[in-house]
Amino acid sequence: MFEIVIAIAILGGLGLIFGLVLSAASKVFYVETDPRLDQLNECLPGANCGGCGYAGCGGYAEAVLKGEAEIGKCNSGGNECAQAMAAIMGIKAEAVTRKVALVRCSGEKTYDKDGNLLTGARVKANYEGFMDCLSATKVGGRGPLSCKYGCLGFGSCTKACKYGAIKVVNGIAKVDEDLCVGCMACAQVCPRGLIVAVEPGRNVVIACNSMAKGAVTTRGCTVGCIGCGLCKRICPNGAITVTNNLAVIDYSKCDNCGLCATVCPKKLIKDSNVENLPDPAVIHSRNNPDAKVK
Repeated sequence: MFEIVIAIAILGGLGLIFGLVLSAASKVFYVETDPRLDQLNECLPGANCGGCGYAGCGGYAEAVLKGEAEIGKCNSGGNECAQAMAAIMGIKAEAVTRKVALVRCSGEKTYDKDGNLLTGARVKANYEGFMDCLSATKVGGRGPLSCKYGCLGFGSCTKACKYGAIKVVNGIAKVDEDLCVGCMACAQVCPRGLIVAVEPGRNVVIACNSMAKGAVTTRGCTVGCIGCGLCKRICPNGAITVTNNLAVIDYSKCDNCGLCATVCPKKLIKDSNVENLPDPAVIHSRNNPDAKVK
């Protein structure tokens, strides 16, 4: 019994000594932190999504404090977050426009009653393996789809999204803009680079990433861009360019008129307001009196 008491006393004494040493060390090596760091962290949403390019919100806040990162890189926090951080740092920040993810693929598959493909990307082989997009690209022919640019539909992006904003529908990833915070974690895991950030509510969208020649694209997908250039020629604002057989919209010039959607032979360009548009020739001639619709 006496030995037990001695052992307890020794352990207690050691604990007290170590506690005193640690307490003294904390005071000797104490580094004063800038109180603005905690304030910056409070402005951020705490999603730790990595969309800003830093390892979590804390890493971004510290980079802003040190002057190593620009204010406004947090898409999740948006303009409110940017302005609050700017006020803490005593500077003026540009207004931040909210962005959401866009999956640049329209190859959603539909079939007739006999199982024949009606629309969408054609499947050239059955894939058996890990249900992961990157793994699927490692098999022969760069995946089971005929189109080597299209969405593989195995849901790597859905697993990366912390907000449930992406779901795979008929083989294609779809974004719910109301749930998307623009963190772009989905884009970081897409092996085909299909996902980009755009302003929400854009009714005109070219959802394709194929840079193959028109004939090759047509063999691989019924709705892929063939680079015909009709959309480019009819756009009154010069907002569309065709590069590497792919039409791309410059949203800084696009006014959502929807003319491009009316002339796309593949019906690829999506326009939520297309049914309300007047005849494209009328609008085009009004904006470009000397031009002709071809």
